[in-house]
Amino acid sequence: MSTHWRVASETGLLREVLVCPPDHYHWLPTNSIARHTLAENRQGPAPAHLAAQHAELVAAMEQAGVTVHRLKPEPHLPYMVYTRDSVVVTHQGPVLCQLERPQRRGEYAGLVDFHAERGSSFWKKSSAGTLEGGDIHILRPGLAVIGHSGGRTDEAGAEQLAGWLRAEGWEVRLEPFDEHFLHLDVLFCLAAPDLAVACTDVLDPAFIDWLKGHGIRCIPVSYRDVMALGCNILALGEGRVVSARGSTALNAALRAEGLEVLDPELSLFTLGGGGPHCLTCPLSREG
Repeated sequence: MSTHWRVASETGLLREVLVCPPDHYHWLPTNSIARHTLAENRQGPAPAHLAAQHAELVAAMEQAGVTVHRLKPEPHLPYMVYTRDSVVVTHQGPVLCQLERPQRRGEYAGLVDFHAERGSSFWKKSSAGTLEGGDIHILRPGLAVIGHSGGRTDEAGAEQLAGWLRAEGWEVRLEPFDEHFLHLDVLFCLAAPDLAVACTDVLDPAFIDWLKGHGIRCIPVSYRDVMALGCNILALGEGRVVSARGSTALNAALRAEGLEVLDPELSLFTLGGGGPHCLTCPLSREG
């Protein structure tokens, strides 16, 4: 069996996606959001509640006609559930990333096996610095932005991927931001080809102007909502997005733009530092 998965935009019609069941998920103090959650002495999430919320996410995508593939969870890798980070699929196929946190580095093995078993070969493998999928935004064919905070993705890792894409004729912007925000997809995500959600109070105005220059306008999201993963949405294509139910203000704004919003309850995952974008790795999109 030979599988040729390709993704050339963040908003093309999503056909196939990879998730990981939260069998072993629990909050780890590896990012500012999870540390805040743990500092409030919250009781850890119950497995049954985690499974129910994750099932809502999967059901929302299947309702939209997406084929959902599942990664085999490993007991010693609780954050495997955030499948966005270990591999990013590009217009030329999957790129194996280089995770920064020691608690997550072992995730690469399961991803290598998953792709090998399905005849999906890697286009490139990150080998300079660190690179994580939550910082990589393939906006449209020929245009990408890669965030780097010196934390999860550093400049060397971002530059290496940018170089590979530029050699393909792509325009790539490298966007620095404060590592307090974990990944760029905490601050910014595309909802539609010409519409993003963004924490405009935090992001560099030059970045917002660059987006405008490419015909992309932004719905502003507040810092408070951002730290609840309000910006972390998944575009399904054809005017549909997945956004956590708790993002009520943003969801209303997206609907006012004419988008259909599928809003699963994901509070147990957003408290750990990841929303719909983090929990999904698109394998195949049309357009």
